[in-house]
Amino acid sequence: MKRLSMVFAAWMRSTSWTSFCSYARRCCRTTTDSAWATLPPGPANQFSLAEEGSAAVAWRMASMPRRADVIVVGGGANGTSTAYHLAARGVRSVLLLERHHLGAGATGKSGALVRMHYTNEAESRLAFESLKMFREFRNIVGGDCGFEPIGFLQLVAPGFEAALERNVTRQQRLGIGTQVLSPDRVRDLLPGSRVDDLGAAAWEPNSGFADPNATTFGFAEAARRLGATIETGCEVTRIVTERGRVVGVETANGRVDTDTVVLVPGAWAAPLLKPLGLDFGLAPHRIQITIFRWPAGFDTRHCVVIDATRHSWFRPEGSAATLIGVELGVGHADPDTYDEGVDPEFVATCREALSARLPAFAKATMRGGWAGMIMMSPDGRPIIDQIPSVAGLYCMLGDSGTSFKTSPAIGKCLAEWIVDGKPRTVDLTPFRSTRFAEGRLWQDADNYGLDGLTISR
Repeated sequence: MKRLSMVFAAWMRSTSWTSFCSYARRCCRTTTDSAWATLPPGPANQFSLAEEGSAAVAWRMASMPRRADVIVVGGGANGTSTAYHLAARGVRSVLLLERHHLGAGATGKSGALVRMHYTNEAESRLAFESLKMFREFRNIVGGDCGFEPIGFLQLVAPGFEAALERNVTRQQRLGIGTQVLSPDRVRDLLPGSRVDDLGAAAWEPNSGFADPNATTFGFAEAARRLGATIETGCEVTRIVTERGRVVGVETANGRVDTDTVVLVPGAWAAPLLKPLGLDFGLAPHRIQITIFRWPAGFDTRHCVVIDATRHSWFRPEGSAATLIGVELGVGHADPDTYDEGVDPEFVATCREALSARLPAFAKATMRGGWAGMIMMSPDGRPIIDQIPSVAGLYCMLGDSGTSFKTSPAIGKCLAEWIVDGKPRTVDLTPFRSTRFAEGRLWQDADNYGLDGLTISR
């Protein structure tokens, strides 16, 4: 206990995360608590997974504020981005509450694709604004988000060439660097690929993927440096309202008063929405991802791909593996009891989809995989709004597994809404929560014939 007290005191007076980890490691070198004894080294102003888990203990030991100007519920990429942008805009008391650890939900299980190709302008705008921050993350936020601009291909089947061309033209008008390619050109950018079943492709040379955990921890640490408080292991159990407006939240550690709540709890939204009489038709879904080791002779690190002909996406993982997700990996599940493993039939489906595009993977060895939870909206598009019936309640809900890449802009827009009275970076009207009650579910005219969405892309 004395050792833990010393560590806690070091945390309270520490000016940097690195110095705290160093002190904690020295203090706990002989303790039997391996979580403290093995605190890993890490670069300044950047978390690692193990550090964040250990830091949760220290954060829970701290005296949680009983009043905050803004409370953010949810510690994924969107929640930490919002906390960072609020603190950067000068909001004096920002409190982020996460029920588990940072990135414990959909963020940590994301494929973390960073691309701008959407079949609608609104999401392309969010992605374009976000790419600017991913590219300059170290200079703007601090730390390394793990962004790798290795290029992105959107593949479509014959018959959808015109839709692809219209989408690319729309994106080019926004300033996005993208172009339409023939199937033969795809073979040049994706060596070893089969292209006889393709109609066309879009190519984004500046896109790629990032590290979802490093991005989340980077936002969180930057928010903390700017004065925000991060509390992990602290579940919000109720949004407290009086006369139709937010007055606080109830947590496992007691009540915190506030006039403003930003709700970003991912698949765990339902218990917080229902008592407020809010029903947006959201449904938690289990998604799966598989990793295949590169087969012998396959030694070229390929670009990021969304293959609409196979309802799949894939990207490189490290220097000798490919990470893939397919549409059939989606199914209803309880976010508190779901199986985090990968189903054998899903592995077979992934191998089939991947080898259909890259035949060398027909006999590839499965290296690993995981399952995670996302919250689907009825139209597969996010809800980003100030809830009209509850003053002071803002939300980013039902992202349907596609908001990691847009999280920098979403956090910025929510902060603008709270501080300035309206979002300025991107018009969020298409994401309004009332569209379901209006009977105006989101439908893109220039889609690629998918019955659903390629999840976690």
